This record gives sequence, structure tokens and C-alpha cells, in this order.
Amino acid sequence: MKRVVLAYSGGLDTSVAIPWLAEQGWDVIAVAVDVGQGEDLATTIKRAELLGAVEARLEDARGRFVEGYVVPALHMNALYQNRYPLVSALSRPLISEVLVRVARETGASAIAHGCTGKGNDQVRFEASLSSLDPGMEVLAPIRDWDMTREDTISYAEERALPVNTTKSSPYSIDANLWGRSIECGVLEDPWSGAPEDIFELTAVAPGAPPFTEVEVGFETGVPVSVDGQDLGTPEVIGRLGRMAGAYGFGRIDMIEDRLVGIKSREIYEAPAALALIAAHMDLESMTLERGLAAEKRRLEPVWAELVYRGLWFSPLRDALDSFARTSQRSVSGEVRMRMGTGVCTPVGRRSENSLYNHSLATYGEGDSFAQSDAAAFTRLWSLPTTEWAKVTRSAG
Repeated sequence: MKRVVLAYSGGLDTSVAIPWLAEQGWDVIAVAVDVGQGEDLATTIKRAELLGAVEARLEDARGRFVEGYVVPALHMNALYQNRYPLVSALSRPLISEVLVRVARETGASAIAHGCTGKGNDQVRFEASLSSLDPGMEVLAPIRDWDMTREDTISYAEERALPVNTTKSSPYSIDANLWGRSIECGVLEDPWSGAPEDIFELTAVAPGAPPFTEVEVGFETGVPVSVDGQDLGTPEVIGRLGRMAGAYGFGRIDMIEDRLVGIKSREIYEAPAALALIAAHMDLESMTLERGLAAEKRRLEPVWAELVYRGLWFSPLRDALDSFARTSQRSVSGEVRMRMGTGVCTPVGRRSENSLYNHSLATYGEGDSFAQSDAAAFTRLWSLPTTEWAKVTRSAG
């Protein structure tokens, strides 16, 4: 019997993939990877067995996800199209690593995913898998099946498969420690407002004060504390996400350019990711030298594009990570964030590595800036345009 390792999320597509692959003559090994999605994954694994998997595994990758994927994304303030904090895009290469390892351990000759032909994740999985094990066969049952989401739901209902997605609740949801994405159903109408019941991480808590402030501490670009309490990075992410989410902060409703060339309406909830990126960028503004900061801002969207496009295992991403690690040597300190309804904004920052010099910046008493130097500097700075203006004016 042929063996295939399936990236199993417990959702509609990967659930129907198990019986479909079995019908094609495959023994299915279902692998659920815990990247902090907060679901009952033990129940998810049991569901895979009920659906016909010959083996079901739960792999805990939360620590690896934070250290190896989330922290590098934070170092590069990664936002695709300046809005999306790469929630799903970050987890796919890690899940691919786990799938390849399990395939080798079990002697499987193929790896399968539950992605459609018009989504981004098919590219992310397959580009990652081909980099990690070029000889491994990759199956895409949902793409190859070419069924609509309604057809897939009908397939599950006709066979009484234990799945949660129904025609009355057709959403496709993906979540991890960095955020949550929601699509399908009424969300496919870009004019239609997102129904409130799709949100889980962002809702204004009853009785919340008008605003609150919280201090986030960083060491070499890594978040390590909240309000002076030392925490592990996963705990910082969790606590800050709950605090910001309780003010309704962290919702993203956007038209996104997918890899295959279509535009898609996407809904995200990422309170911790957006809050930490804002805090991290603010601390960098105080601790990075001007030239380094400018070059880093130029490269940040390059990094985000690479990861969005599934090229995690590319030499360019690896080289950019080396640059990012170097840039973070001085990014230590605290940022004070003010949270209110729908907002989370830096309002204070401090660092022992601060390049802000009060005696140079102040206009008041204690000003040490040599104002007399500015006149000659200004003349030299404007010399090229001054000479150009003389020539063009004399030429008429």
C-alpha cells in the first residue's frame, strides 16, 4: 500500500482529502502541526482517525514557530502590501519541514496538502517541499478534484463526515500564534461588511476603560517583557494580543493581490502582530543609525514579498535574515503603547542605545547644537541644485 503524509488542519478541505486519498489507494498519515492556533488539536487528531487515516500525529512546533519564523518576521516588520502580517505565509514552510521529517520517518512516498488551485498556500507548500526534498511526490487532492466549496461541503454531508463547515457557515479559517485569517462565504463580496460573528480575537470588552497604556520591552529586537515583567516571547505575544484585542484593535479588511494573479478580499485578525510591529518600528527609529534604518526600510517589503510568495527557503531570504540580525544588535529598550477603541499607538520610548540626544534636539536651555555650522552646511548641500539652476536659467 502506498503511504502519503497529509498536512491536516481539521478543516473541510483536509478532512474530505482523507477519504478521497484512501479511495485512490493511499494509506493516509494525517499530521496536525501546532503553531499556536489555540484549537483542541487532540480532538482534531481523533477526527482524522474517524475519517480513515491509518495514523494521526500531533506535532508541537510552537517554540520553533516563534523563534524561527515569527521573530525574523518581526525583525523585518513584515507586512505584505503594507498591511498583512504574513499570518498563514509564516507557518507553511515550518509545516513543510515537519511533513518532510514525518514522511522520512514513516517511509511515505508522497506528501499531500488541502490547498485549492487559486490560493497562495499551494505555492508555499510546494515551493517549500521541493526545496526540502526535491524527489518527494506532492499531491493536491482538492486542486486535482476541481470541486467548488459547495461541492466539497456536499461531499462531506453525503458521507456524514465529522466536519464543522456547513453551507450555512462556509468560512475558511486559518490561525496561529501570529493571527487569524477568514475568507469565503459572504466575505467574497467586497462591498459587504464582515459580519461580527466571524471575529474571535478582536472585540471591544464591555466596561473597558477609554484607554490603557502598556510597556513592551525588547532585547536585540525580541519582545521579552510586558509592564516590566519578564516573559517568554510567546507569552508576550499572547498577553499583548489579548490586551489589544479587547479594544477591537487588529482587524484588517483588504483586497489582496494573490500569487496566481487574482484579487481576493481577505479578513485578518492580528492584534499582537500589529501591536508588536508598531512598537518594534518605533524602537528602531530611536536606535538605528539613519543610513541603516533607510536601507532596512527599503528591504523590509522585499522580505515580506519573498515569504508571501512561498520562497522562505531561498538564498535571498537567508541573506536578508543575516542583515536583519545584524541590524537588531542595538534594538533594546521599552516602548509605551496606548490602547483605545480600535487603536494601539506608541506614545513613549526609551533605550540605553538611544541615538536621540536631547542637548542636540532641544530648542530650549541646554542646546549644544552649533548653529553657526548650519550656514556652510546648507550652502554645500544645495550646491548641486544651485549650479544646475544657474546653467538652466542662463540657457533660457
